[in-house]
Amino acid sequence: MSGEPGRFKVARFKRSPRCPLFKAIAQFFRTGADALPLTDEAEIKRKYRRGRISVFLSITLGYAMYYVIRQGFAVVKKPLLEAGLFDPLQIGTIGSVFFMTYMIGKCVNGFLADRLNIKRFLALGLLGSASLLVSLGFCSSFYLFAVLWGLCGWFQTFGAAPCVVSLNQWFSNKERGTLYGIWFSAHNIGTGLTYIITAYIIATHGWRMGFFAPGVLGISAAVFLYLFMYDRPPVYGLPPISVYSGEQTHAEHKAKDKPVFKAQFAVIIRPAVWVLGLSSAACYVTRYAFESWGVVFLTEAKGYSLTKASGIISISQFAGIVGAVSCGWISDKFFHHKRSVPCLLFGILFVLSTATFVYVPAGYPWSDYVSMIFFGYAVYALVTYLGGLMAVDICSKKATGAAMGVIGLFSYAGASLQEAVGGYLINAHKVIGADGKAIYDFTAVGNFWVVASVFALVLPLLVWNAKQED
Repeated sequence: MSGEPGRFKVARFKRSPRCPLFKAIAQFFRTGADALPLTDEAEIKRKYRRGRISVFLSITLGYAMYYVIRQGFAVVKKPLLEAGLFDPLQIGTIGSVFFMTYMIGKCVNGFLADRLNIKRFLALGLLGSASLLVSLGFCSSFYLFAVLWGLCGWFQTFGAAPCVVSLNQWFSNKERGTLYGIWFSAHNIGTGLTYIITAYIIATHGWRMGFFAPGVLGISAAVFLYLFMYDRPPVYGLPPISVYSGEQTHAEHKAKDKPVFKAQFAVIIRPAVWVLGLSSAACYVTRYAFESWGVVFLTEAKGYSLTKASGIISISQFAGIVGAVSCGWISDKFFHHKRSVPCLLFGILFVLSTATFVYVPAGYPWSDYVSMIFFGYAVYALVTYLGGLMAVDICSKKATGAAMGVIGLFSYAGASLQEAVGGYLINAHKVIGADGKAIYDFTAVGNFWVVASVFALVLPLLVWNAKQED
């Protein structure tokens, strides 16, 4: 035995219970092997039609549910402040923890999504984040709340990149802008319904039910995703979408089919992707400022009730549906799939509506309604472009997840910065009134939101003529 130490160590390693478990987990998430290619054109067309319908419905409804899970916290903030459980700095810290884990996870899981079984990956992320949301309904500790919300942020990163990878696997380049916009509008639907329904649930049943109800709904939706989502087309014997749509022949597809690692590395080192990432980060500062602090801003600075303030903020979500859907169609229809000109136009509208919402004083409710309509329309058009579509356009299809991951890293660094800086500025500029109630001054944080919107307008000009890679 002493003469064969190497063999003894190998034998012990093989008997370790961790290896089979890790292998089983990796195998569960690995994308399936390519099946024997189908030759019957009618069968190929039938299977593609069924798969495309199921995939698009699954990623759209599933992505909406991801946002129902995550946006409830924005509505719960005011009741948490009123209950004295947390102060604005603690709430900002909790939100920042979420975005930090989301930022890292979005990048890591974006790279993984290019290699994984999207059907299983997407369903597990929704199941994990929904289960954690239910757990938060039982929590009153600041530190435990921050940890659980941070873990929820990690599971939330199983959503966007896998959805876009699947969209690229099942739909052609000519369809991408329009369908990306329709898919992306799902999060507006989820967020808008959350502002209305969750606010009502909290008002009638307390803040804990604001976590319980959407959490249980999310668990049910995860089961739906697992049953109806699809893996890559070749797993079912179907040709790649570029071949099926007539954009390439089999020979051309094979010649340009570079290894995933090389395609992903090209994304990392490309300056245009970094500029788009910084642009998206600036956009996300203002986007999440309004989504996270808009209800508090309207109740504290402009005197609205919780339900009224939530209703006003929800307007931006429904206007955002129009913005997200139309921006892809506009660029595909009128600008030959180019995004730079419409991005500039939406950016100007974004800055003007942000400044109107922040700087017009209380007493002009029409201004708040109008600014939310135009803000929602503009910001979600920009988020569609800057938050993924423009990067996907200029990167290889083999690295769609990587492109989404890098952009997501920047985007949610901006969102995390907003939570931390916003919470600090709001807390630093509060005074305690004679009745012992805190009074908040939003001047400094409002300036921060407007300046960020200006950067989101200017930075995309640096990549005006970026070209697509093979």
